[in-house]
Amino acid sequence: MQQEYILHNDEFIAIDENVFTVKNRAFRYGDGLFESMRMTGGKLNFADLHADRLQAGMNALKMDGGFLFDEYFLKQKTAELCKKNKLKDNARFRLSVYRDADGLYTPESNQSAYVLEASAIHERGYELNKKGLIINVYDEITKPVNKLSNYKTSNSLLFVMAGLYKKQHRLDEAFILNQNGFLCESISSNVFVVYDKQIYTPALSEGCIAGVMRNIVMQTAKANGISIVEAQINPEVLNEADEVFITNATTGIRWVMGYGRKRYFNEITKSLSTMLNAL
Repeated sequence: MQQEYILHNDEFIAIDENVFTVKNRAFRYGDGLFESMRMTGGKLNFADLHADRLQAGMNALKMDGGFLFDEYFLKQKTAELCKKNKLKDNARFRLSVYRDADGLYTPESNQSAYVLEASAIHERGYELNKKGLIINVYDEITKPVNKLSNYKTSNSLLFVMAGLYKKQHRLDEAFILNQNGFLCESISSNVFVVYDKQIYTPALSEGCIAGVMRNIVMQTAKANGISIVEAQINPEVLNEADEVFITNATTGIRWVMGYGRKRYFNEITKSLSTMLNAL
């Protein structure tokens, strides 16, 4: 079996080797953030948008070195790891950036470090799921709305708990509410709702992740004369919606088939998926 590697601060390390101690701040305090990215045909998709969000997140966390994690860095390092692991032209990456410092809650410095992981993806394009997802709303814990809400931070217990709820109830995905009781996002994706021939998605001010694929879908829709409104969305609209779909950077667009006894169509979702692959 071929040895797999990760990239830790520009050094290739076997995937089964230890790279952290118990003093690691991401482990102790969730003091970090991450990006999930996809390579298609040997090209890192939307590298500029990933770099922009990562740098903005590092600035929000007051971590040094954000300017180093630019588009060139992401393209270069993902290509190097892809080659080292002898992956083909399609792969999924997770880049984790953490504050590399001693100290308790108060860090002694704001130096940053990173780990890059890679895994193979067999599909060349973003394939729309053939079987629609079954979802429900997770409301045991809500997501706070603050200046960190739009970034993918390492503090992810809310999503872990929603994942356990999904597993317990045999769902494909669970929707998360913000602190005010409005739709925010799903466990791993942004949410879009088609109602009365209009597409709605939670505004960034509602605390959702500033998703790269969310951005791309909105741009693509606009370029094709399709209106998408960023809004505050009451979860009750799920009982009346015509279509519901979710998006993220690694899987593209996935359509939702059912919520409770409600069943949805996927005509607009199919059209957007076709437009996405045309990019």
